[in-house]
Amino acid sequence: MNFGNAVRRETAALIDDGRVSLAFLTRLPPALVGGDPAEVPHFARAARIFPVVGAVIGLVGGLVLVAATLLGVPASIAAALAVVATLVLTGGLHEDGLADTFDGFGGGGTQDRKLEIMRDSRLGTYGAAALVMSILIRVLALGTLASGEPWRAAMVLVAAEAASRAALLYPWFALPAARSDGLAHDTGPPTAKALVTAQILAITIILVTVWPSAGLRAATDGILLLLAATYILVLTARAQIGGRTGDTLGACQQIAVTAFLIGATSAV
Repeated sequence: MNFGNAVRRETAALIDDGRVSLAFLTRLPPALVGGDPAEVPHFARAARIFPVVGAVIGLVGGLVLVAATLLGVPASIAAALAVVATLVLTGGLHEDGLADTFDGFGGGGTQDRKLEIMRDSRLGTYGAAALVMSILIRVLALGTLASGEPWRAAMVLVAAEAASRAALLYPWFALPAARSDGLAHDTGPPTAKALVTAQILAITIILVTVWPSAGLRAATDGILLLLAATYILVLTARAQIGGRTGDTLGACQQIAVTAFLIGATSAV
C-alpha cells in the first residue's frame, strides 16, 4: 500500500513538473498544458524535466526536417525549416536571452550598466550578431548532418535540444542571482537532485538517439563541446555580472545547443 501511494505521488509530481516545464519552455496554449500563465513557476524540482521538454522541441524540428526532405526540399533549406519550427514552438525564448546577454556583456562598462542593457528590450549590434551566428551555425550543422541522411539530423537535433536544456541548469544552480529581482531570482535555483536527474535524462536521450544514428564519436564530441561551452559561459557570467540572470540561462541554452550540433558533425 505504501509503495502504491509512493508511485502515485511520484507520478502526479512528474505530471505536474511536465506541465510547469512545458508552460515555461514552449508557447503551447495554457489551456493545453494547464496552469495559470500569470503564476510564478517553481523550478526547484520541475527543472528535472527540462531535457524531456527539450527532446520534444527537437523532435518537432526533426520531423519538419524529415518531412521537408521527403518532399524533395534541399537539405540546407530543410534544416532552416527545422530551426524555424523550434523557434515557433518556443517563441524564441532563449534566442532573446542570447541577444540580451551579448548586448550587455559587449556594450556595458560596469556590472550595473551591463545588467541595465540586458534589461533593455532593444536589440543591439552584439546581440544581433550573436543571434544571426547562432541560427546560421545551427542551420549549417543540421544541413550537413541531413545530407543523404535526414533521420540522422533529426535524431541529433532531439539530443541537442534535450542536452542544452540540461546544460542551462548548471549556471542556474552554480551561480548566484545577479539581481535582487527578476525570474531567475524569484524562482530560485533547481535542487541538486533535479540537476543530477536532468543530466542523467540528457545523457540517456543522447545515447538513444545520437549513438545509433550518427555514432559514438558524434555523441562524445557533442557532449564534450557542450560541456566546454557551458563552463566558459559560467566563467564569463561570473566575471561580467557576478552571477546569473534569466538572459544568461537562455544564452547558455543557445550556446550549448550550437556547440553540441557542431560536435556532432564530426561524424560526417
